[in-house]
Amino acid sequence: MKIMTLIPARGGSKRLPGKNIRLLGDKPLINWSVDVCKGLDFISDVVVSTDDEVIRQIALKAGAMAPWLRPYELSTDSTSSIDVALHALTWYESVYGQVDGVMLLQPTSPFRTRDTIKRGVDLYVQNSFNPVIAISSASSHPMWCFSLDHNKLVPMAKDGLNTRSQDLPPAYVVNGSFYLATADHIKNNRSFYGENMTPLIIESPIESLDIDTDFDWLVAQACLNPFLETLSQ
Repeated sequence: MKIMTLIPARGGSKRLPGKNIRLLGDKPLINWSVDVCKGLDFISDVVVSTDDEVIRQIALKAGAMAPWLRPYELSTDSTSSIDVALHALTWYESVYGQVDGVMLLQPTSPFRTRDTIKRGVDLYVQNSFNPVIAISSASSHPMWCFSLDHNKLVPMAKDGLNTRSQDLPPAYVVNGSFYLATADHIKNNRSFYGENMTPLIIESPIESLDIDTDFDWLVAQACLNPFLETLSQ
């Protein structure tokens, strides 16, 4: 098994400036995603794609590959993760040959565990190499959500408002911590998503945390010691 792991880490962040290199505990945020990959023999390399030289140097020191700074056109607010993934994949295969999968780990999910990564790869193999996407229970059920139409509330689901919480069907959201698909799937679909996706269900709210705002950062700091304690058990 030869899986290329990609960690996209752009330097610019308007909502949480410098988040990828902020210290969480005793190390920069990006290091958490680099370190969790160490010792996993199915990962061929961990590639950090960044437009920032400081992030690049931190990634190299952490033991990841960071062979270039990604071009400007792949470093804007409108750049998609799939464009970044395709850029890294094209380079990697041109140098190291074909891979059995591309795993994308967002650096903003620091509490993703090694066991979860192993479980995701197991699901990938067991389900004929269909895409595997990490999901968590939705904090707000979509059947109880609204849109606005000229300042009027419009239910997202007509029959949801009068349904008791215990009678609602389970609802999940993509938490951003783990994506895995074949190179061909990514190239052909320009997406990690597609038909026959396999869910990697993450039940722990700590592990599901995606840091995107100052509030998320405060939550991460509060969760750090409890998370480390679970790892030591």
